[in-house]
Amino acid sequence: MSDPAFVRDPYPLLAQLRADAPVFVDPALDRVVLTRHADISAALRDRRLGRSALHRYSRDELGWPRPDPAQANFDAFNSNHLLDSEPPKHTRLRSLVGLAFTPRRVEALQGRIEALLAAQLDGLREQGSFDLVSAYAEPLPVTVIAELLGVPEEHRAQLRPWSAAIVKLYEPSAGAAEQAAAEQAVLDFSALLRELAAQRRAEPRDDLITALVQVEQDGDRLTAQELIDTCILLLNAGHEASVNGLSAGVQALLRDRRHWETLVQAAPHEGSLPVFRRAVEELLRFDTPLPMFERIVLDPVTLGGATLNPGDRVALLYASGNRDPQRFDAPDELRLDRDPNPHLTFGLGIHYCLGAPLARLELAMSLRALCRALPDLQLGGPDAAQYTGGFVIRGLDRLTVQVG
Repeated sequence: MSDPAFVRDPYPLLAQLRADAPVFVDPALDRVVLTRHADISAALRDRRLGRSALHRYSRDELGWPRPDPAQANFDAFNSNHLLDSEPPKHTRLRSLVGLAFTPRRVEALQGRIEALLAAQLDGLREQGSFDLVSAYAEPLPVTVIAELLGVPEEHRAQLRPWSAAIVKLYEPSAGAAEQAAAEQAVLDFSALLRELAAQRRAEPRDDLITALVQVEQDGDRLTAQELIDTCILLLNAGHEASVNGLSAGVQALLRDRRHWETLVQAAPHEGSLPVFRRAVEELLRFDTPLPMFERIVLDPVTLGGATLNPGDRVALLYASGNRDPQRFDAPDELRLDRDPNPHLTFGLGIHYCLGAPLARLELAMSLRALCRALPDLQLGGPDAAQYTGGFVIRGLDRLTVQVG
């Protein structure tokens, strides 16, 4: 999955797998792999599969090796946030975090997002040619989640490198260097958040860290470690999909300018945001920024004729399910008005992405602002795109674009 040609364009091979081996065992990954939309959807809703198994079984019972002490902090982080928790812990965490991270808080960000986008776009036309990833796609999501949390400006430059280091451990090909970098990032980020949480307890402010410090339900509160790990998760999940989704989406639009011109014509109109929200759903389906998630078997289950036991791992290829012709008409075509659009990008079931409303808002507003400000944007040649090299979190390191 780290082959550069596959990372650049995984879709032909995924189509072949859907047709010839919709459920198969990958010895290199040591996982059963699901490729079809129906199977992935069913697995996401099946409570015999979960994100963790250690709440029910010991490592010895599962036949798992001892934890690697070299990634003890990364493992501790994963055990305390809601993404890798199962009920009843997941139910409790999601309920508490949801009381603080509300849709109303997200929608209230529209004015600030618009101002930040205007500042980012100012001067890009004069540059003539620039990297869309570093100059436009990256700054907004990091700034928004930092402001939402309440991270002071002097610490914000560290957030993207920390997140990039942490998420590399989700790749099957991660090695010792990535492991060490992720460990250090967890330690450094945790230290900052511990300090900020202590400050907010003493001097509350109008930010998400304060809200998470104060949130209470039936006398229950987040522990200090749960609060820290929740904030790290919100940063990682809160901008990886936005950065990768916007850059890949713009690339897809500029490769076929009919779609770009459609959005450019809609952009000036005051009530155009719904048009861009629908376009974002299709862009997230068409080129999935988080192509693979996994589940762990909790109870014996049969998938595609294979009987699986507790502790077995299942890889869900969202990118394949999002191009499944049994679920989508003409799945390899970009159709900005596709409706309905039951893509898998944010998951399903109890682990449906809590940050999806924020990602959707950022993507729609970013795309509209770009179409308004730079309607004549073009790709900077055949080698404009350079991918990061990961598949679990797939994105562009660089996308060179030019104006005019």
